[in-house]
Amino acid sequence: MQAPVLVLKDSLKRESGTKVHHTNIQASKAVADIIRTTLGPRSMLKMLLDASGGIVVTNDGNAILLQSMIELSRTQDEEVGDGTTSVIVLAGEMLHVAEEFINKSYHPTVICRAYNKALEDALAALDKIAMPIDAKDRPTMLGLLKSCIGTKFTSQFGDLIADLAIDATTIVGVDLGQGLREVDIKKYIKVEKVPGGQLEDSKVLKGVMFNKDVVAPGKMRRKIVNPRIILLDSPIEYKKGENQTNAELVKEEDWGVLLKMEEEYIENLCMQILKFKPDLVITEKGLSDLACHYFSKAGVSAIRRLRKTDNNRIAKACGAVIVNRADELQESDVGTGAGLFEVKKIGDEFFAFIVDCKDPKACTVLLRGASKDLLNEVERNLQDAMSVARNIIKNPKLVPGGGATELTVSATLKQKSSSVEGIEKWPYEAAAIAFEAIPRTLAQNCGVNVIRTMTALQGKHANGENAWIGIDGNTGAITDMKEAKIWDAYNVKAQTFKTAIEAACMLLRIDDIVSGIKKKQAPGAGPSKPTIETEGDADGEQILPD
Repeated sequence: MQAPVLVLKDSLKRESGTKVHHTNIQASKAVADIIRTTLGPRSMLKMLLDASGGIVVTNDGNAILLQSMIELSRTQDEEVGDGTTSVIVLAGEMLHVAEEFINKSYHPTVICRAYNKALEDALAALDKIAMPIDAKDRPTMLGLLKSCIGTKFTSQFGDLIADLAIDATTIVGVDLGQGLREVDIKKYIKVEKVPGGQLEDSKVLKGVMFNKDVVAPGKMRRKIVNPRIILLDSPIEYKKGENQTNAELVKEEDWGVLLKMEEEYIENLCMQILKFKPDLVITEKGLSDLACHYFSKAGVSAIRRLRKTDNNRIAKACGAVIVNRADELQESDVGTGAGLFEVKKIGDEFFAFIVDCKDPKACTVLLRGASKDLLNEVERNLQDAMSVARNIIKNPKLVPGGGATELTVSATLKQKSSSVEGIEKWPYEAAAIAFEAIPRTLAQNCGVNVIRTMTALQGKHANGENAWIGIDGNTGAITDMKEAKIWDAYNVKAQTFKTAIEAACMLLRIDDIVSGIKKKQAPGAGPSKPTIETEGDADGEQILPD
């Protein structure tokens, strides 16, 4: 059977075999090297220009990475929200050690097999050194979070972010039974950034806040204690016809009748709502002037055109049910869990607070700070901290930070490599060595003598004991992680290892790259004639997605 003949255009570049492996490895090493300096408390920041010309200054690994390595970071971020930098460094290192085997013409699948074996053993080693904790024990949780966000910019504000994160995640945690807890950060924790004030003024509200004022500020109450809250997602105004509606009016009085019907419709709606004696009515849609008048006459405050997500949060916080039609309201739909409704002016905007809830299942984190950039960075860090808290609540096990875990895993794998049969032994051993990239990078970023530190650490870990000895990321000294209270969440580490090794295997498997693919032509269309662009076409050019 003859190999198929590929006819490629002149403009195409085709690389195959080991050359591709080298290019891929080079690229991922380059990425890992860029990212490398952002690992640990002494990390550098990176300044990125995004496509629109904006500037982001960050050391959050996820924000930095591009393309296939980015996907890694993204997976890591969505799964556990931390360890984005480590994933890249680890994957880069795994590929780096694989290079030698590719030069010796090992087949990529052999290397991948060895790597997967190493991954299984690494996870087993993780289980051994993991130590269970009590997620309700606040000081432990604080120490843990501080270790996880110690590398971030806000570590100067120490406990503040960690406190906020613990408060927020404990509020929205839901018991699923069997000792499992689910914490939905995206849905039920809203981070509201308000420039001005000081970072120390940030707090977690036992309830929600949103950027809205009551409909008629002069007439409606702006402060209600123990409000009864009704949430709607239907408009309280007269519906206009869908398309053009013609009404023929013969007599002059008919016009009056028509208006009266509209008014009565709205009055009915309002009465249906008011018979539940609410203090606050919130709708996602419009609220007409007339309805506003009825409400203010009854002493009810109203808020209109609220975002759906905000409405869901309010429902979770005060125990109300969002009702689609006013005539379906029941007593059980009224939210009575809130302690206080208040509209406050912060800066030059009005914010409505529904706070002091009895058992809120949603909350808002109010962040204050000097500038927008500062707030954005704090928010990113808070997201990370909340993810860490979520991980611990979901799976309350800890492993040592500061590179100690990786060193233990590395030592265990080195020992096991002697029992691996056949040709896979060498890549397996190399994978073991690759894990040392993390502690090594930490040492580099502290500016200590890397070789001495690493040798000392390897000596301590040699026979898989002293699992808790690692690097103090601030001083570069070799310390016991238990005493220094430097921890990582178990499933962050597990996910990091999985993502990194799987990604490395995926990149190793690529052995053919054809580049230079221009716009797609319709099948069967002959070679396209050269077209002369006019000014009008200039904007119509299809830009290929990046």
